[in-house]
Amino acid sequence: MPKLKTHKGAAARFKISGTGKLLRMKGHRSHLRRKKSNKVKRQFSSKLPVHAADQDRISRLLPNGLS
Repeated sequence: MPKLKTHKGAAARFKISGTGKLLRMKGHRSHLRRKKSNKVKRQFSSKLPVHAADQDRISRLLPNGLS
């Protein structure tokens, strides 16, 4: 059985919290930011948990839990 490799694209986009949850960043945060409100721009810096329907698919891309 060969070694399982981490999907580097997924490793850059998702992090695993200390309690084991998969976290993601919000999208639409790099383009046309001047017209967005300060509240919206502030919310871009927070991490959100990944939806339960996507967790199995993403965790398969991160087999070692390293990200």
